[in-house]
This record gives sequence, structure tokens and C-alpha cells, in this order.
Amino acid sequence: MGTARVRAHLDELGFSGAIVETSGSSATVELAAEQLGTEPARIAKTLGFTDPSDPSRAVLVVAAGDAKVNGGRFKRRFGGKARMLRGDEVPELTGHPIGGVCPFATHDRARIFLDASLRRFDRVYPAAGTPSSMVEIPIDELQRLSGAEDWVDVTTGWQSTDAPAA
Repeated sequence: MGTARVRAHLDELGFSGAIVETSGSSATVELAAEQLGTEPARIAKTLGFTDPSDPSRAVLVVAAGDAKVNGGRFKRRFGGKARMLRGDEVPELTGHPIGGVCPFATHDRARIFLDASLRRFDRVYPAAGTPSSMVEIPIDELQRLSGAEDWVDVTTGWQSTDAPAA
């Protein structure tokens, strides 16, 4: 169900890039980077939070693999505390299993936002609906393909002078 739904979503939007299915797990940033042979920062992790304005919905923040959500920034942007989704809420609110949450083909109860930490790259690798799949997405296509509402700046830990260039 996972990658097939993501593939159908991407096809519908005219994107034909390959979904990479790995033999091992890519459920964490480190595992995904190892499977792809890329740096962890280029893994676009999708972090799920309860929507402070409507607890029956999720806020999904897609951020670079080396970024950490800052509670204060999240609260200023979304109007409430950053509370991660509980395990049982993940598939219910996102449409994807833990480890495979991505910004494509989500349930309509998920609001998607892209974090500024991704903008330093020309391409990133979000999951593709399962804990062992990823897809390479050009950064200039990410908002259109994900249906993200907006770009946000809610992370820290990635802004350094030695950050890799795009």
C-alpha cells in the first residue's frame, strides 16, 4: 500500500523519479543515509506533531536530517507546544507507518510544512511511504509534489559555517 500510493500520487503530479526500495531499513536518518550512500543532512525527515489549533489533525514538518525542532520556534509559528504524535496516532493521522511517514499521499488530516533547513540543498531524500523506501526530490519541486502549505523556520542545529553547500 505505502509505495504504491506514493507512486500514484507522484505520477498524478507528473513526477516520474524513481522510488528506491532498500533491502534494509531506512526508518531513521542514519539508516537512510547509509542505504543511499549520502550525508544524513540530505535525508528529508518528516516529523509529526499534534496540530495545536486542532488536536484531531497533524502538523508534519519536513526538515533536513541534521535539524532539530526548536520548541519556541514551533510554538511561535503554530500557536502551541510541539507534541510529537504518539505511535498509534501516526498511521491514523498521516496515512503512513512509523518510519515511512512522508509528505506525499497523506491523509487530509495532515497539514504539511517544509522547513528552511532543506533550502541549502538542490535535492533531498524523503521517505516514500514505507520504512524501507525513499525518493530523490529536487528541492524546487518539493512544495508542489508534497502539497505543503508553506515554508517555515522551526529548526536549529543545522546553521553552521561548515554546512554543506547545495
